Amino acid sequence: MYVNIHEAKTNLSKLLKKVKAGEEVVIAKAGVPVAKLVPYNAVPSRRAPGSAKNKIFVSPDFNDPLTEEMLREFEN
Repeated sequence: MYVNIHEAKTNLSKLLKKVKAGEEVVIAKAGVPVAKLVPYNAVPSRRAPGSAKNKIFVSPDFNDPLTEEMLREFEN
């Protein structure tokens, strides 16, 4: 959602309710974005080991030597 500065000042409480509900609000001056209101996360979420399991595929030939043609491409 985009709002101008005057609208943001006038409706800050309403905009903060929208942000709290998960919506991002961009504040613009003369149509040019200058700030973004986003929900505040006090505690960053912790990464869960193994959360990408079965989502990533590594080709069996991943570590095989590069062909001469591919090596030439990297040299240019």
